[in-house]
Amino acid sequence: MAHRAATGWGRARLALATGAALLFGAATARAETYALVVGINHYPYDVSLDGALQDAEDVGQALRKAGIANVAEFLNEKAVKADIRRAWQEEVERAGAGDTIIFHYAGHGAQMPELVAGDEADGLDEFLQLPGFDRTRAKETQSEIIVDNELNSWFQEAEAKGVHVLFVSDSCFSGGMSRSATGKLRLAAPLKVKLPITTPEAVEGAKLKESNFQLATVLAASLESQPTPEVVIGDKPRGALSWSFARALEGAADRNGDDIITRVELEKYVFAVVKSESEALQVPNFTPQLPRSEDEVVIRLPSRAVTAPGNEPVAIEDGANQTATGQPSAGTTQMPGTGEPPQWHAALSLRVIGQAPALENIVDGDLPYEWDVASGVFRTPNGDVAGEDIGADRVQSVIDKFILLDFLKFLALKNPGDVSLKPFQDIYAAGDRMTFSVPDSGYRNRLVFNLANTGEVQFLDMQVGAAAANPPALEQLEVTEPYGADHLIVISTNEQVKPIGDAIANTSLSPATLLSVLRGQLEGTETAIAIQPLYTRENR
Repeated sequence: MAHRAATGWGRARLALATGAALLFGAATARAETYALVVGINHYPYDVSLDGALQDAEDVGQALRKAGIANVAEFLNEKAVKADIRRAWQEEVERAGAGDTIIFHYAGHGAQMPELVAGDEADGLDEFLQLPGFDRTRAKETQSEIIVDNELNSWFQEAEAKGVHVLFVSDSCFSGGMSRSATGKLRLAAPLKVKLPITTPEAVEGAKLKESNFQLATVLAASLESQPTPEVVIGDKPRGALSWSFARALEGAADRNGDDIITRVELEKYVFAVVKSESEALQVPNFTPQLPRSEDEVVIRLPSRAVTAPGNEPVAIEDGANQTATGQPSAGTTQMPGTGEPPQWHAALSLRVIGQAPALENIVDGDLPYEWDVASGVFRTPNGDVAGEDIGADRVQSVIDKFILLDFLKFLALKNPGDVSLKPFQDIYAAGDRMTFSVPDSGYRNRLVFNLANTGEVQFLDMQVGAAAANPPALEQLEVTEPYGADHLIVISTNEQVKPIGDAIANTSLSPATLLSVLRGQLEGTETAIAIQPLYTRENR
C-alpha cells in the first residue's frame, strides 16, 4: 500500500457477554490463586480444532511457572461438564475472601435460543461446547454445554465469598470474516432447537445483571461482531488470546516488575500482542471500558519462576542462507521458559509454487508462507494475500521483510507499544482513509516507518527529544495500490534513532540491512515496539 496524506457474550450482563472485565480490588498480600483450564481440539460430533489443546497446555504451564500450584486441567475428552463443575465448586470452597480463581477456556462457542424467555435482547444464549455435545441429539446431550446463565451462577458463588474471578474465553459466538484467513474458527454452528431448562443455575443466572458483579472479570478473544480464527504463531496453529495471556502470566505484562498485573498492564499488553500476532484479525474485548482505578489488580504472580521475555540476555544467531529445499537454520531464539517453538529465527518458512531462482533465508515448515511464481501472489501462513505481482526481482525483499517483522514481534513481547488506526477494519479498500494515532510513550525518541507489501522500507516520521511527545507528522493515510499486507512500525526509545531514521529516509535501505542495524542498536535496551498490521485490497 502506498501512503499519502489525506486533505456473548456481549450483552449488558456479565457472563460471556462482552468478553468483559469487571476488575479486582486490592488483594491481600497472602491471597491465593486457583486455576481451572479447559482446552478442546477433538470434537467427535463437530469440526475439530487445531490449536486449542496447545493453548490450554501453554496457559497451564505458564500458571505453574508463575507459582500458581492449584491448577485443574480438563483437556479434550476429559472436558466433561460434571467434572468441570465439581472442580469449580471445590476451588470456590477452598478459596477465601481476596483469593482469585482463573478460568481459561479454549474451544468452540455457539449460540442457541434463550432458555429463559425475555432473558436476552436478541433471544439468544451463548454457550461453551464440550466434546460430548451432539447437536443432532441436542436434548439428549445438552448436559455437555455450559450456558452463559450457568456461568453467571458459578461466578456469583465466588462473588458471595469475596473471591475474584478471571474468565478468559478464547472462543467466539458470532461474526463473519472479511479477509481470506484459513485458520479454523472457534465458532460452532448455532443451535436451532430450543432446549429445556435442566439446571437451577440456568434460571438463577438469568436473573443476574452486570451490576450484581464486582469481583468478576471476563476477557474475550474478540469483539462480539468478530469471529475468532486460529492463527499461526511459531509455525503452529494457536489462539492469539491464549498465547498472549500465557506470555502475560510469565511476567511480560508486569511492566514495573512488582509481581502484580494490573488492569491497565493486562489491557495494554493483551491488546497489542493479540493485534500483532493475529495480524489485526481480532480485537480482545474488555468491559467496563475504563478501569476503576489505575492500580486495580487482576493477577498476582506469587513466585514468578521465569523472566519476562526480553529481560534476560538474548543470543540470536544468524541462520545460514537456505534455498527452497534447505533445512532449518541453526540460529534460533526460543521463548524463555515455555517450551514453545522458536518465536524468531533468521529464516522464513516458505513454500514456492513453480520454478524460482535460488532464494536466501528460507526453510521448510508445517505452516509456511507461500509464493506462487506464475501469479506473483505471496500469502501469509494465515492465508491472507500479503503481496500481489511479487516477481523474482522483489521476492527476496518480501522474504526479508517478514523475517524482520518476526524479529520486531519478538522484541515487542517484552514491551509492546501503542498505535492505532481509526476506523478499525481488518482490511481496507482502495480510497479508504484512516487516522494514524500514536500516543505519547514517555520515551525521548520515536521512529515511524512502514514495511510495505513490496518489501520496501518506507520512512514516515522521526521525532527526537521533546518533539517525541507530539503526534506523528503523518496522521492521515489513504489506501492506494499496490495492495497487500503493510506493517506500520513505531519504535519508541531513549536510544539514538536519528542515524537509523536518516538511513531509511535517504537511502533504499533493505529489510535485511535494517534488521542488522536494529539488532545492533536495540537488543537489550528499554525500547517499545508498536506494530500495526494494515491489510488492503482494490475492491470491497
